[in-house]
Amino acid sequence: MDDVKNNELNNFKKLFIDFKNTARNHIQRFKLDYEDIFPCLNDNTGITTFDTHYIYHPAWAARVLQKIKPEFHVDISSTLHFCSIVSAFLPVRFYDYRPAKLNLSNLTSEAADLTALHFPDNSISSLSCMHTIEHIGLGRYGDPIDYDGDLKAADELKRVVKTGGDLLIVLPVGKPKIMFNAHRIYEYSQVIEMFREFKLIEFVLIPDDAINIGIIQNATKAQSDMQNYGCGCFWFKKEQS
Repeated sequence: MDDVKNNELNNFKKLFIDFKNTARNHIQRFKLDYEDIFPCLNDNTGITTFDTHYIYHPAWAARVLQKIKPEFHVDISSTLHFCSIVSAFLPVRFYDYRPAKLNLSNLTSEAADLTALHFPDNSISSLSCMHTIEHIGLGRYGDPIDYDGDLKAADELKRVVKTGGDLLIVLPVGKPKIMFNAHRIYEYSQVIEMFREFKLIEFVLIPDDAINIGIIQNATKAQSDMQNYGCGCFWFKKEQS
């Protein structure tokens, strides 16, 4: 490990010296001093790397919203990249246990407790909660310890969705276990049971190997359950009771 670090630092020193020497032959448009060095040692890669869960699942959700075209959308605790970008073309109301100080047009940001939402029953026609439920009750974000916190959160989401409304849920999927205190991983059937009152419209899987194969549209239970830490994207609709 030390040899790798030394090689990286030596390569960086050579880059800096080469750039410094080259700069002497140009009009000096910028200050270039040793005190301003900001080494980036891990970006010289053959391809651009990214977190497949957090690139693909917001992209999936945005495409769903483009299909259903709601008047406005409510999001609870999903990645801020999602609500901030979607608000460019659709009014978004964002809520989080730890409210974010976002200041963008078409976007509001307020506090909410996912286990005790303040919205009336049957009141929201377009709702998302992505990569969130798996954390509830583990204390990671200052929330109270609660083994069934995820189930309480799911019940609240189901309660507030309007009949005929859409609910976008994203969860880690694979072999069920708790990675305390980070997150839970769910078996496909556990998610379906959690939202059994709703109709599944679409299931998209971001597999362990998504960096190579991308996402799997219309994935199966078997494909989901064979993952170690996959990402399941579930589009549910609330039917008449």
